[in-house]
This record gives sequence, C-alpha cells and structure tokens, in this order.
Amino acid sequence: MDIQRGLAAGIGALVLAACQPADTPPETGDTSAAAETGSSTTNSVSTDFTVDVSYHQLDNGLRVVLSQDHTVPTATVGVYYGVGFRNEPRGRTGFAHLFEHLMFQGSRNLPHGAFDNLIYGSGGVNNGSTRYDFTNYYEVVPSNALQAVLWAEADRMAFPDLDENQLNNQREVVRNEVFVNVINQPYGGWIWIDLPMAANENWHNAHNFYGDLSDLDAASLEDAQTFFDQFYAPSNAVLVVAGDFDREETLGWIEEMFGHIPAGDPLPEIDTSEPRQDEEKFAFIEDDLANQPALAVGYHMPPRGTPEYYAMAVIDQLLVQGDDSRLTQAIVNEEGYASGVFGGINLLGNAFNYNGPMLWTVGLIHDSEFTVSDVMTTLDATIEEIRTEPVSEADVERARTKLLADFYGTVDTATRFGLVDLLASFALFDDDPSRINRITEGFQQVTPELIRQTAQEYLRPGNRTVLEVRLADEDGTTPEGEE
Repeated sequence: MDIQRGLAAGIGALVLAACQPADTPPETGDTSAAAETGSSTTNSVSTDFTVDVSYHQLDNGLRVVLSQDHTVPTATVGVYYGVGFRNEPRGRTGFAHLFEHLMFQGSRNLPHGAFDNLIYGSGGVNNGSTRYDFTNYYEVVPSNALQAVLWAEADRMAFPDLDENQLNNQREVVRNEVFVNVINQPYGGWIWIDLPMAANENWHNAHNFYGDLSDLDAASLEDAQTFFDQFYAPSNAVLVVAGDFDREETLGWIEEMFGHIPAGDPLPEIDTSEPRQDEEKFAFIEDDLANQPALAVGYHMPPRGTPEYYAMAVIDQLLVQGDDSRLTQAIVNEEGYASGVFGGINLLGNAFNYNGPMLWTVGLIHDSEFTVSDVMTTLDATIEEIRTEPVSEADVERARTKLLADFYGTVDTATRFGLVDLLASFALFDDDPSRINRITEGFQQVTPELIRQTAQEYLRPGNRTVLEVRLADEDGTTPEGEE
C-alpha cells in the first residue's frame, strides 16, 4: 500500500532488467508499455475487443463503473481518488503518499487492522498506491464477499480514523521507505524523482513527491484533515467493480452505502501545465552507492489522447521496448556500452493512467570506460533516424502488435487489476470509461508520416533533459574528467 510496491519495485525491475545480459528477458511485473516482449513477430493482433462497461453517477458525484465478467468467481473493487503527487501543497512534499498510508489505519466501524482482516479472512487481497494524478485502494475477493468490501470502502470514504498517533506512526513508516528506497539505495530516485525535477518547471511536476524529510516531519493532523476534506470526497472519486457479480444488485448496494456521503467542496484549482521547452537541459547527481555511471534522458510528451500521443507510444516500442528495439540494438548489441536500455511513457504507471505533463524516458547504466558523450552520440544517431527517415510499414506494424499485445495482457488478467485501473483512469480523467473499447483505434491510425512528424517536434534536443549519475571517489569527490 505504498510507493515501495508501486514505484520503487517497478523501477527496480527496470533497473534490474538494465543490468541483465542482453539475451536475458526482463523481469516480469514491468508496467511500461510492452516491456515484456522482445519478439520480432509481425503477426497482427486482432483489434476485436470489447469490455463490458456500465457507467453511472450518484447524486453526490461519485462515478461508478461496473464491468461484468463471470469467467472467474471473484470481484475486484477499486476506489480511485483524483489526488496524487501533483496536488500536494507546497511545504508538504510526500503528503499524498503519507495520506494513502493513513487511509489504511482504520475507520469508524473498522478499527485499525479490521479492514485487512475482513479482506484476508475472505481469502482476498488488498493494497493501494499513489501516482501523479490519483491515489487508489483496491481489493480482490470471492464474489460472495463483495457486499462486505463495498461497505468497508464506504466506511473508509466517510469516516477515516485520523489521529495523532496514527499520523506519527505512518510518518515513520514513510520516512523509512525514503531511506530504504532512495537515500540508501544505489541510484535511488535518479530516474523517477530526480529526472522529472530537472526536466519540469512547474513546482507541481518538479518537486520531490516521495517527500523531503523536513516536510514529512512538519506534517500535522490539521494538514491531514484539510487534505481529506479537499480531495477525499465522492465528487472526486471513481468506484470500479469488475468481475462476477449481479449488476443491478451491486448498483443498489453502492447507492445505499455511498449515496449518503456528502459530495464535498469544489476542488482547489491547480495549474499543472508546463511551458514549451526550447533549450536542452543538463543536470547531474553524485551517487556514493552506485558502482557504474548512469544516464537518463527525458523528453516532454505530446498531450494525452492526441494523434501525436499515440504516435509516441509506437515510437516507444520502436526505440526502447524489447530486445529488438533500436536503442537496445545500437547501445547494447552494437556498441556494448550497457547491458540494457529501459524506459517508457510514465515510469510510475503506464501510458494511460496519468492526466498532465509527462516525460518519455530512456535510461541505462553504462560501463565506466565509456563517456556520456559516447552514449549520447549513439543515442542521438538512433533517434535522428526516426526523425528524418521514414519508418517502414512492417516496423510500424511490428511495434503496434507489441503494444496491443501488452495492452490486452494488461486488461486480461485473473486479478483484473489492469482492467480496473484503466476503467478508473478513463472515468476519472475523461469521464468516459468506455474509451477502453476504443483505445486501439488511436494506435491503428498511426502512420510512418505521423511518426516522423511527431519525432521532429517531440524528439528534438531542445525538448529534452539529460541527467547523469556520476560516481564519487572514496573521499567523496567526483573523479577527474567528470566535471
């Protein structure tokens, strides 16, 4: 129920993949688009795809998405609140994640530990996570436990147990995560904290969302109550139920259990927009724990849902995802600079579950004998091919096949986590969960010419930030020649 599982673990898998030999497949669990396959198949994936979607809104503004699927006798419940890292108040970095922890500490009718006991006692599982634009809580239980889980989530939404002891306890838990996952970890938050901080200008996109220790220490119970009152309301939430259940019966339960909760006040207006970047940025950090240098490059993405956005998803497949990707071929197989290249759109989730400025990222951990200039020369040459030379129809089809295969794999899992996540994201950000049945259309419209035009604008050097991880000598100084 924390960033450790959803962020650090996910990025850790990416870093581990980068440290593996080129012929070793990446670890499972990678959430970046189509990272699971390095296949070069050109077989088309069928686009005949329909998810059952029933969309409703209660009088208090709570959006409800129901998706029936009787193939497995379980139900997956997801409650998504439209608040994430970007919504944090200045001086309270890391607060969105801290508050996620507080929501697991009990509610009026379920004291601390009772919620987990309810889920585990029924043979289910539960967790939560914090992302750029939402915080979620989800459970998978046998179908006959669905009513009890809905009641528990309603109790948590209406009456969370916020007290000083719980705040102090969870503050220490989060502080420990910061030390374990960032401060005392080689490469730490290099690619998922430091790079966005260097690349973005708007504080809401550029602050340390895991939390500066001083900000975490300063968080008060009053802050927690204000945060809850502002963001944890039905009018800022989506409830998704997917799986084996009766639609009308379940909707009746939801109306009964959630309908009485006050809608909440209007959300505070937060400008998360980023100015156009015209000049290349460079930054570096020194890492006493790293044993090899590392390099990350972040390009600002096109707006989500535009034709260029879909083209960038295909470009991501062409350049980064899989052993057949162009950057892997050039940097790993031909030049031998590193044992792997990783990256993608939205490293803290996937290409669909965000709603604001985003980076397309390339990262690698390279041998010390090679310079940043060596790596960047090869990277630039490979990317310039995409910008100037037409991509073949066969390459576009292969990239599209990999992307769609990964999309279908995300949706079609026994836990239905991926399905619930997409339905909630499309409801929360687009007010249109049925978009899940049209998402493949955007990829089908991508052409070689659209790829070239998109690369010309969004893969230009002036649109990127380059971040180095430099090694420190035993005396703590930067090795000669790395200034």
